[in-house]
Amino acid sequence: MTGSLAIAGLGPGDAGLITPEVSAALAEATDVLGYSPYVARVPVREGLRLHPSDNRMELDRANEALKLAADGSKVVLVSSGDPGVFAMASAVFEALEAKPDYRDVVIRVLPGVTAMLAAAARAGAPLGHDFCAINLSDNLKPWELIEKRLRLAAEADFSIALYNPRSAGRPGGFERALEVLRGAGCGERLIIFAHAVTTPKERIETVRLNDARAEMADMATLVIIGNSATRRVGRWVYAPRRAS
Repeated sequence: MTGSLAIAGLGPGDAGLITPEVSAALAEATDVLGYSPYVARVPVREGLRLHPSDNRMELDRANEALKLAADGSKVVLVSSGDPGVFAMASAVFEALEAKPDYRDVVIRVLPGVTAMLAAAARAGAPLGHDFCAINLSDNLKPWELIEKRLRLAAEADFSIALYNPRSAGRPGGFERALEVLRGAGCGERLIIFAHAVTTPKERIETVRLNDARAEMADMATLVIIGNSATRRVGRWVYAPRRAS
């Protein structure tokens, strides 16, 4: 096989946060696949074939990318943020597991700046101590599991980054997540709403969790709940390095 597949992260939005490694892969690509808004971020050039698709076609995209690479194309499969964080890398390996014929394809996973890290940098250092990330979408896992993980993360006193907090199809999930966290004793913790971070529409808002409202989040928002020691210093929010 002469083709290859790079699974690449485009970062949170600002072109300056795309890594040189990803830029080099895009410059050499014959084909770029991904969710339509992410493919639209790729510079168009002669000879580059773009394959945009719907957000819920992850396995179809992964299979198409593997087939193109097996047929000799230099393929880049793009995600926002980092491809290994709630994104396309897992889908590719899931597809690969089911298609042994593609296992000789040369595959590289090219990391990117995930939204959690970009949001934390804008706010200060809320992930300065132990933290976890939880995807609030229940498309691929039951809501009961999400609630369990929220409660256990709160009990362990992690800072918690929440991906995909609230969509038109899931308007009540984030409100329920806030209720679970309040019930777990997190009401006085700081919560950061980082909307469209690193883009012209960026908005950062920090309140106590008891004062948070579900409508403060949407699918362009990354939410960070601080641990019990997280505090403000001026306009910044940070988690102390030493645990109490």
